[in-house]
Amino acid sequence: MNTMLNKTPRRLTPASNNRTGLWAVLLTGLVLALSQSGVMAAPLTAKEIMQKVVDRDNGDNSVLDMEMVLIDKRGNERNRKIRAFGHDVGKDNQSIMFFLSPADVKGTGFLTYDYDESGKDDDQWLYLPALRKTKRIASSDKSGSFMGSDFFYSDMTKPDLNDYTYTLQKEVEFDGIKAWQIESVPKTEALMDETGYSKRVAFVRQDNFVVVRSVGWLYKSQDRKFMKVNKLEKIDGIWVETEIHVATKRGNDTVHQTILRRTNVKFNQKLSTSMFSERQLEKGI
Repeated sequence: MNTMLNKTPRRLTPASNNRTGLWAVLLTGLVLALSQSGVMAAPLTAKEIMQKVVDRDNGDNSVLDMEMVLIDKRGNERNRKIRAFGHDVGKDNQSIMFFLSPADVKGTGFLTYDYDESGKDDDQWLYLPALRKTKRIASSDKSGSFMGSDFFYSDMTKPDLNDYTYTLQKEVEFDGIKAWQIESVPKTEALMDETGYSKRVAFVRQDNFVVVRSVGWLYKSQDRKFMKVNKLEKIDGIWVETEIHVATKRGNDTVHQTILRRTNVKFNQKLSTSMFSERQLEKGI
């Protein structure tokens, strides 16, 4: 008969009991430390990452100056000066900007109500001083160029995440900083027509959830739009894209470019609610 079967199970001695308890404590502590540090946390989904992009603190009651440089395919430049104001109303964002120069656009104003509520269309108004008329931007016009730039009107508000399908494609690095590469595709052709894009790929920094680059495929043409944040600064604890470059390309040829520079950025300024109104839009600053 196999003597191994008759062996009495060895009882743990006090010393071995102590060692077992010690290992249990150490393992428990390790698990807690790893979970608290995020090492064992479940990875974020593509939509969760984009939600953090949308929810990122962009400051409140802001005042800033902008320079918009328009560059045509021959390299000719047009410069525009703008004063912009931003304000939060709960989870909604309101912004208004006024063109200061040159003379052909001076006095033009643009007002935006960017709603957080899913399914609610954002409101935009454009005031044209030559016509002395305020025009509400219809959904069908939001894929149009904003003041001759490479930005669409749809680029001026945050996306409704429920309108898109998001895919996390891979992780990349820019200047040693890790980023997620995320593809977004509108769920309907009607939305493609409204926004002007059939799909987009965004590169989101993992440390601060700022989109530092993106590529957009235009819905009504074979063109693509490339966006790159050339300068990113932290101002009063808020990450601000102080220089953005956008280029529209047809194949390998650049057909138009826009450089947007933000300066004199200030937060927590005294701004009244009446500042963000059609009346103020027409009155100017």
